[in-house]
Amino acid sequence: MTIRCLLVDDEPPALEVIESYIDMVDGLEIVGKCHNAIQAFSKLQETQVDLMFLDIKMPKLLGTDFLRSLRQPPRVIFTTAYRDYALDGYELDVVDYLLKPISFERFLRAVSKVMKSEPIQVGTSHTAAIAIPPVEKSTTATTANTFLYFRADRKMVKVFTRDILYVESLKDYVKIITTNAKPLLVKQSISSLEAMLPDADFVRIHRSYIVAIDKITAYTPTHVDVAGQELPIGRLHQKDVGRVLKVGME
Repeated sequence: MTIRCLLVDDEPPALEVIESYIDMVDGLEIVGKCHNAIQAFSKLQETQVDLMFLDIKMPKLLGTDFLRSLRQPPRVIFTTAYRDYALDGYELDVVDYLLKPISFERFLRAVSKVMKSEPIQVGTSHTAAIAIPPVEKSTTATTANTFLYFRADRKMVKVFTRDILYVESLKDYVKIITTNAKPLLVKQSISSLEAMLPDADFVRIHRSYIVAIDKITAYTPTHVDVAGQELPIGRLHQKDVGRVLKVGME
């Protein structure tokens, strides 16, 4: 069974996150990516869609209002940074309501509801598949056991977010430095990875670096030290870093 998916979000990094997750799951196929509800409406007229990943706060038309306007909508999973629309999701009978940043584990739980009795096979012919049975109720993962899967060395590699020291951007790839393994080189943008990581635990310090806040051992107005490495703080990120470290960076 192939589930044909339409992705609707006005933020490219958010689209990249869902696209990367779908690529990891056998039985899901992307048939379109749209940046607003108007584009999505046109796509629904010309393409069969079984499942729509729909952002809520978008320009021109809210995702909730767009869904109400459809006579025969596909199944829908809301993907949003706002909790305020949870009641709308219930009233609109959506499959699930995912809060950004969305972990791969939480994504799987939502998709398993669509697949019903069919287990989700994670991986490709080059990787070992992991079967995730359908789940009726979702559970909230704590920071201590939150994890993500990354495609590296022709395998899906599990990484606990608590083990990540920092992330470095290398053109079309990111290098993930952890406490207990060699660095992972993953073909993904740093912006999409930033959207996947919990805001409370990580901070973007530079266009090329994201660091784990609790792994910062020292800092100056222009650098932070993580795992013995001195990493630069970009000018555009100084205020954000200053708020995190509770010190003025001007």
